[in-house]
Amino acid sequence: MSEDNIVRNSARAWLLAARPKTLSGAAVPVVIGLAMAYSDLRAAGTFAVLPALLCVLFAFVMQIDANFINDYFDFVRGNDDETRLGPERACAQGWVSVGAMRVAIALATGMACLIGLPLIFYGGAWMLLVGAVCVAFCFLYTTHLSYHGLGDVLVIVFFGLVPVCVTYYVETRGLTVCVIVAALACGLVIDTLLVVNNYRDIDNDRRAGKITLCVRLGEQASRHLYLALGIVAFLAGAVFVAYGYVVAAWLPFPYLFLHHGSYMKMKRIGKGAALNAVLGETARNMFAYGLLVSTGIILS
Repeated sequence: MSEDNIVRNSARAWLLAARPKTLSGAAVPVVIGLAMAYSDLRAAGTFAVLPALLCVLFAFVMQIDANFINDYFDFVRGNDDETRLGPERACAQGWVSVGAMRVAIALATGMACLIGLPLIFYGGAWMLLVGAVCVAFCFLYTTHLSYHGLGDVLVIVFFGLVPVCVTYYVETRGLTVCVIVAALACGLVIDTLLVVNNYRDIDNDRRAGKITLCVRLGEQASRHLYLALGIVAFLAGAVFVAYGYVVAAWLPFPYLFLHHGSYMKMKRIGKGAALNAVLGETARNMFAYGLLVSTGIILS
């Protein structure tokens, strides 16, 4: 999509502000959770479509809300200046006004709450707590927690453990060790996206006082972390065999080749905005992992 001559606060501007390419990160954990629930409930025929759709919609709207919050606060804090290496942002480019973004954040937050509210009927009253924590995470991640090296832990929790486990629980009213391990593996894969993003921004983050894990580790160790996350996630899939998801243990093998290729490109590029190509590849790899794991679970 061309980003030239964008009319301020237009539909096109809002589409760019929503960052549709990031929605795969929201979809992957929910789809894995749904695949495991569907596989376990297939014989009984009790898989429910409505809560599945609500989980997907909630994840999408929360991701868009998080993108708006990140866009707004990075702009008002002056983080999106001429030294920025990542993709262009809506407020910084003037595509969306600051006032309109504040309204959009309120609307997206409210919409996520309305979508998530019916899940109480399927998962119980504690879904209120889960929803409240997810909303708090959206705000606290950008405003505070990402500045103190907690981003990677939070990604594993809120893009792995929470969406996979909660989605599975809403359908089955239970959890297994396999689901928890699958959720952790999913979180590790999605964290590769954060690692390459923070690796690219090491110098800028250090100057801004943003102490990410990559800033703490340095460039070489951050590259090794990126590679290790994908490998450990794949190896964690061995647990699928013990629970009867045999195909899911080996079907994601192509992901390792994609992931290693992205690691080698990351190593070759080293620094600069050119690393955005690795960011794009990592998003592709993440989607491939989710698709292969989910397909493997259903085929087992």
